[in-house]
Parts: sequence; C-alpha cells; structure tokens
Amino acid sequence: MSTLIADVDYQRLLAACARGERNALHQLYEAESAQLLGVVLRIVRDRALAEDIVHDALLNIWLRAGSFDPMRGSARGWIYSVARHLALNTVRNRSRELNMDTEQSQQMDASRSFEHWQQRKDGVSWEEHSAGIERCLAMLEPERRSCILHAYMDGCTHHEIAARLNTPLGTIKAWIRRSLATLRECMS
Repeated sequence: MSTLIADVDYQRLLAACARGERNALHQLYEAESAQLLGVVLRIVRDRALAEDIVHDALLNIWLRAGSFDPMRGSARGWIYSVARHLALNTVRNRSRELNMDTEQSQQMDASRSFEHWQQRKDGVSWEEHSAGIERCLAMLEPERRSCILHAYMDGCTHHEIAARLNTPLGTIKAWIRRSLATLRECMS
C-alpha cells in the first residue's frame, strides 16, 4: 500500500464532505481519481465515458457522504462501490437501448409480449411455478399485464413502456407497482 493511501483518512474526509467542506472532496479526488478511473474503465471500456462516470461518482460521493455508515464497511470501499455501481448501471442501461423502427415497435404489443412469455416459460427452471404465475398474470387487467411483461420479459424501461402504450409515465409506474403487489399476493 502506498504511503499516500496509508496517510489518507477516508472516513474523516467523507465526514468533512458531509459537512460541505470542499477541500475534503478535493483531497479524495487527489488520492483516488486515477484508481477510480482504472476501475471504471475496466467496466465500461470507453475512456471518455469512464471519465464522466468518475466525475458523477465524485459528485454522488459529495452529495451522499452523510449516508456512509462505517459499521457496514470501510470508507474507501464505499467510495469504490459508488463508482462501480454507476459504471455497472451505465453498462446495463446502454445494453437496453434498442434502435427500432415504428413497425418493429408496434409489433411488440401486449399480446406479443404475452406470447413471448408463454414460449419462454417452457424452458425456465421454475416450471413448477409457471402455472401459478400464468394464473396470477391472467388476473391482471390487460394493460397492467402488458406493462409487467414489457418490463420483465422484454427488458423495457418505464419510459419505453409509456411510449409504446401511449400512456403517461406516472400511470405506467403506478400500474407496475400495483401489479407487482397483486402478483406477490397471488403467488403467496
């Protein structure tokens, strides 16, 4: 371990960030930015994107420093987990982006999603639960079932579902939240 890292009191710096002391964030940047960039770069494999993520991570660290709990782990580990989670979320979100023309988008309606789910359920390891899941899904209103299937079978974001169903985003979020609660209750 280098003497620079050994001399840095990460927990003290996070506490200072939580109090709004800008110098503490600068010290964290000086001590860890190069290593954070290396970690993020290995995940996203794009230097410009990695630099943006490190910048966002440091902002998140600054804003969320008060939520650090030393009982749950080291301060340095918490710093790296913030950067790592941002990088992983970026990769995950980028993999969900699909370029579809209007015809392709229209083909992915509720009935198509339900057919896709029925085809996939046959090969899934939770076959013993498929009848119960199918029964519970059938209890949902068609629009709500469509939201669940678009989200969990097609991997669509709430925004994409709202666009496909021509429904306000808040309504989509509420339908998904309530439908999941209904499914949980039905399956228990």
